[in-house]
Amino acid sequence: MKIKEGHNIINIHNFLPHREPMLMVDYILELTEQNVITSFHIKPENIFVSHNELVEAGLIENSAQTCSSIVGQSFFEGPDIETKVIGFITNIKKIDVFSLPKVGDTIISKASLISKYDNICNIFCETFNNDELLIRAEINLFIQKLP
Repeated sequence: MKIKEGHNIINIHNFLPHREPMLMVDYILELTEQNVITSFHIKPENIFVSHNELVEAGLIENSAQTCSSIVGQSFFEGPDIETKVIGFITNIKKIDVFSLPKVGDTIISKASLISKYDNICNIFCETFNNDELLIRAEINLFIQKLP
């Protein structure tokens, strides 16, 4: 999936508590109650870049942040209301890393909700660089609103 100029892009800051240098998603390209597609451009100063590649931990964090936006949207009350949430990876059920993207690449992550109970969810995610599958993971997350 290529990002099209003028594409309807959703601000990730509305759905995730992460900020630089731990923010591993730039934009939400599509979002429903069950699915999300995000993009992330890899810059040389990224804390997870080593030898001009985004390392495995960066791919996992990108996947987790992509996944958490599905659940995080349920706490979002509107663009003018600050919503604070916190989330944790409670379990990585399965993960396969096939390749590492390079600095300058824009990766696309696609996640689908498998199940949800209160604020605990099980989500499947795949990340691509163009048509190349980089990582596939099944992640359990816990997310809650902060007072």
